[in-house]
Amino acid sequence: MIQIGKYNNLKIVKEVDFGLYLDGEELGEILLPLRYVPPTCKINDFIEVFIYLDSEDRIIATTEMPYATVGDFALLNVVAVNKIGAFLDWGLLKDLLVPFREQTITMESDKGYIVHVYLDTKTNRIAASSKIDKFLDKEPTDLKEEQEVDLFICNKTDLGFKVIINKKYGGLLYENEVFQRLPRGKEIKGYVQKIREDGKIDVTLNKPGFEKITDLSDIIIEKLKENKGFLPISDKSAPEKIYKIFGV
Repeated sequence: MIQIGKYNNLKIVKEVDFGLYLDGEELGEILLPLRYVPPTCKINDFIEVFIYLDSEDRIIATTEMPYATVGDFALLNVVAVNKIGAFLDWGLLKDLLVPFREQTITMESDKGYIVHVYLDTKTNRIAASSKIDKFLDKEPTDLKEEQEVDLFICNKTDLGFKVIINKKYGGLLYENEVFQRLPRGKEIKGYVQKIREDGKIDVTLNKPGFEKITDLSDIIIEKLKENKGFLPISDKSAPEKIYKIFGV
């Protein structure tokens, strides 16, 4: 099944002066404009393309790669604002719309915002929303404590950093667990530290338990070998200095 807003591997069925037509199955033939056609393509080849709607709401293919696809969270910059919403640069010729109703605060040009990319199933148009919470699951049934997860850094709070876990759940990374710069939009590995009764999730960047200690011991030994048995570190050293050397 062809997925709008995703990458699809489609068969080339026709060549015309202005591009290639691809087999879009239930969506019919889909145009890949000439400017996106790789030079070695020929009829019956399969090609990976991104599918979306152009400015005239026609289904179209491109070999360009957007910064985010449907279902992703991303930090994107506003390039224009008009009476229907804000438009984001997401790496394609047609900018990505954030309707006013999908903005937590009124977006301004030349500023970056964390958004979720979604597909309007009624119109097949791809849009974005800064109302992040409504796209997150509230019950982390497939997570367990000490599990390694993918983290997406959102906004800084008084307690630490709001994060998105595995593109599905909201979480919190406490400030006293962080000894590195974490800009908005950064993707980083982390671990589930605690799942609370209300479903809220605390995460950490450090590997929990004995495995972490074992790994750190190996790192310390290697660092000592590299520096002829001496490191300028003690229990009085700043956490930032320790993190810079050992990563914990």
